[in-house]
Amino acid sequence: MELLEYQVKEWFREIGIPVLPSQKIEHPTDLKRLKINYPIVLKSQVYGGERANVGGVRFAETTIDAIAAAQSIFNLPILGELPEVLLAEVKYDAEQEFYLAVVLDTAVCRPILLGCTQADIDWESAGEKMQHVVVEQEFSPFYARRLALKMGLQGALMQSVSAVVEKMYQLFVEKDLDLVEINPLGVSSSDQVMALNGNVNVNERAIARHPDLAEMARKMVTRHSNIDFKPHLGNWDGVELHGKIGILGNGTGSVLATLDLVVNAGGKPGICLNLRHGFPTDTSPTTFCDRLDKALNILAGDKSIQVILINFLGSLPQVEEVVEVIANYVPHHKNDRKPQVLRSNNGSKSRRESHLPRLVVRLAGSEFDAARKYLATIKTSSDTSIVVIENLDEAVVEAVRLVKLTSHKKF
Repeated sequence: MELLEYQVKEWFREIGIPVLPSQKIEHPTDLKRLKINYPIVLKSQVYGGERANVGGVRFAETTIDAIAAAQSIFNLPILGELPEVLLAEVKYDAEQEFYLAVVLDTAVCRPILLGCTQADIDWESAGEKMQHVVVEQEFSPFYARRLALKMGLQGALMQSVSAVVEKMYQLFVEKDLDLVEINPLGVSSSDQVMALNGNVNVNERAIARHPDLAEMARKMVTRHSNIDFKPHLGNWDGVELHGKIGILGNGTGSVLATLDLVVNAGGKPGICLNLRHGFPTDTSPTTFCDRLDKALNILAGDKSIQVILINFLGSLPQVEEVVEVIANYVPHHKNDRKPQVLRSNNGSKSRRESHLPRLVVRLAGSEFDAARKYLATIKTSSDTSIVVIENLDEAVVEAVRLVKLTSHKKF
């Protein structure tokens, strides 16, 4: 579960990480009662990244400018999502900007401290610049100072950065987090530091242990969806919007990229799930096939989903079993396609089949050659369409087309 920036900074402030004076803005007229000093920066509070590049971050010198900027940001969709609140924050001039993070490394099952003296990181070459320290035993300030020293910091700046890292780790443990990130950490000319932006990901399996987090999760889902709250849907391994195209992927990057392409193609994403990790409700270890089968049933049970877009790339465990799960989805649900009698407002009756989303499957990689050929034969032996496409752009276009086709279909 991912938090919005204003929520993250509330946590930062409570635990002692330095943040700028700020105020939550729920309507442009709130800026008439602004309690912080100009100049300010207004930030869209959405889960999509790169908001600054699309106009989601704007500076303002006066109240009139701020209201105009806020009106524009409130009406600016980012990854198909309109902000419900903005964050107004005092403008800060930084001499330097750093990157800091505490992350749970599942490969070594230990927390890792990350630090870089550049905030604008090229992640493909980040290994050359990013410093890291593995927290191998019980945490102590030694680990934070070691990271600061590896970053090349000295004197007061080393002490300031170390203190921030200690607080980040404290928050990481107290809230059962998978990630605490500050990007950027602003550094003034007097070596004072300030968390200018933050990101937090909550371990979804830990939500039940924290009543405040459970309440936040419930509000997140019910605010953006008409279906009941499902604790296995979070904003890191899952995103629940209110569109008609459900998305399944085998990595966070692939899911978000697919979501972005769907929006750009004029479609509206619905539930999006990353199947690389298990669901928080799982009480025992699960395989990728288990999660795929469960995800298909979740999407099939959502009446708003009309098309399921599957985007798997790279390597997958149990490729043959994965294909069987997708193939079995059709006959498994075929018996559910019973005619329903619908009564219109004028009393006339019409008939239609019960809900079953169509499948658009994109499998990228040479190991999927046989799988693609096998799945392509299924659509000729079933009344449910399974479209198999290797090119992601074409798969997205086809998913959007099927939704429009279904929307225009008259029963």
